[in-house]
Amino acid sequence: MHLKLNLIAAACENMGIGMNGDLPWRLKSEMAYFSRMTTMTKDPAKKNIVLMGRRTWECIPKKYRPLQGRINVVLSSQSLNLGDDAIVCKSIPHVIEMVSQYPLKDKVEKIWVIGGSSVYKASMDSPNFYRLYLTRIKKHFECDTFFPPIPNNFTLVHDAEVPTDTQEENGIEFEYQIYEKK
Repeated sequence: MHLKLNLIAAACENMGIGMNGDLPWRLKSEMAYFSRMTTMTKDPAKKNIVLMGRRTWECIPKKYRPLQGRINVVLSSQSLNLGDDAIVCKSIPHVIEMVSQYPLKDKVEKIWVIGGSSVYKASMDSPNFYRLYLTRIKKHFECDTFFPPIPNNFTLVHDAEVPTDTQEENGIEFEYQIYEKK
């Protein structure tokens, strides 16, 4: 089984993805899209993994941790004990190795990388990279965390599960884009 990494992120015009450990915007429909994409499976007996760095985990409000209906995996070089809330791994190859073995082997459908910047970068550089699902927010927000540059060999593709037209909420326009390596 070849495990593929799907990345999902939202970025504003300057490729910002966060400010002070939070999203700089409030878009309920975009959050619903994130939840649907990272939770939905074709096989009801399986779940998806949401893979994130330690800081991303810590920035999720406690009442929403772990992200429900998904297997939460946190990347960290530190020794962390997150109990039953999340599995801790040291690297992306460690995650791939863990998911390809029992007991997770038959329980996981997709791996969704949800941040932050360094985890996105490592995932795009990984031989297991498959797709980047990027919400382009057509407005400038002040940010202190940014999405890494998208490589030149990434090309736009379509997915029947993803709306192609421009969305709008609270006066903010945004669109969903999907990239694959050429």
